[in-house]
Amino acid sequence: MSAERMVIVGAGLAGASAAEELRERGFEGAIRLFGSEHSVPYLRPPLSKGYLAGTEGWDAVELHPREWYAEHGIELITGTNAAAIDRSAHELVLDDGARERYDRLLLATGSEPVRPELPGVGLPGVHVLRTIEQSDELKALLHGGEKSIVVIGGGWIGMELAATARTLGHAVTVVERGRVPLASALGERLGGVFLALHEEHGVAFRHEATVEAIEGDAAVTGVRLASGEVLRAELVVLAVGARPRIELAAAAGLETADGVLVDERLVTSDPDILAAGDIASHLHPDLHGIRVRSEHWANAMNGGRAAARAMLGDERPYDDIPYFYTDQFELGMEYSGFAPLTGTARVVIRGDLAAREFIAFWVLGARVVAGMNVNVWDVNDEVQRLIRSRAELDDARLADPAIPLAEL
Repeated sequence: MSAERMVIVGAGLAGASAAEELRERGFEGAIRLFGSEHSVPYLRPPLSKGYLAGTEGWDAVELHPREWYAEHGIELITGTNAAAIDRSAHELVLDDGARERYDRLLLATGSEPVRPELPGVGLPGVHVLRTIEQSDELKALLHGGEKSIVVIGGGWIGMELAATARTLGHAVTVVERGRVPLASALGERLGGVFLALHEEHGVAFRHEATVEAIEGDAAVTGVRLASGEVLRAELVVLAVGARPRIELAAAAGLETADGVLVDERLVTSDPDILAAGDIASHLHPDLHGIRVRSEHWANAMNGGRAAARAMLGDERPYDDIPYFYTDQFELGMEYSGFAPLTGTARVVIRGDLAAREFIAFWVLGARVVAGMNVNVWDVNDEVQRLIRSRAELDDARLADPAIPLAEL
């Protein structure tokens, strides 16, 4: 094992977690961690929340200081892109032509924000949010005086950005294609909880709206909708989703679709190459053939560690239940579960929906497949237990707050 070389492409949370797990598991060989960004690995969730708001600093996002990697024998090479994989030679080709031999290769290349093809999308004042540099740019603008801001997209990033910007005193309008924000993830009933929260705080919405163009000359001045309405905007944020960065894998001939296809252990169609984090389309052992691809931080961290174990020969499947959280205004939420199963599930509410203190369960047949706790804390472990147990549960007992979750 000491003579083996582990190469990791992507110095985000998944790649860094894998490198850390390799050392914790006693691997003594070479570990080379390549990142396209110039920063050390960091956490992304605060970038649209506390870090963007200025209530959290670098210490809230940095995973480890740069010297930590050297101290643990991990060669962290930042500002470097991978150009190709030579599978027959077991070599990674870098953008400068250099070649890195590997025994096991982990791809953790993450996602990039979707930039819709719109007139004016390249104007100064139009932003996306994915990296620490982009968050820093937005932070400077948000703390530089009150502005009119249009957020295009009513998903998680868009809604978190809207909440942060409104909390800082800006006029915010969210433009979304659907009737209710977050409906694709939560359904219209629960998406409506977030909509009402934002409207109470002064966020404006344009529902079932299509952007026709972003207007401006030297800088953005507005957003023109297909209806003909022009929304005044000194700052526009595109939050219409992210695209997994699978080009490297696809060019190498690995099996891809909406992500890099991996088995239960995160191994690709090449037994010496694994994938983790946003790009991994994972055969989850609990879903019997259904794939899961999660862009949330918990999957990056836990998936990176699981991939490292598989690189060392561990045969156990990666079976974590997908998890994420959000903070918007005074609402805090945790979600655990299998989104591919929720489309035909019914929703059972435990608690007070109007007061925004409740747990929502998605129930398929009689089994809980997902759960979301809103302003109710220290219950996520129990929610995950119910999902994992596959127990058949009665809706009335599930909804009754007088019955402790531990007794279900």
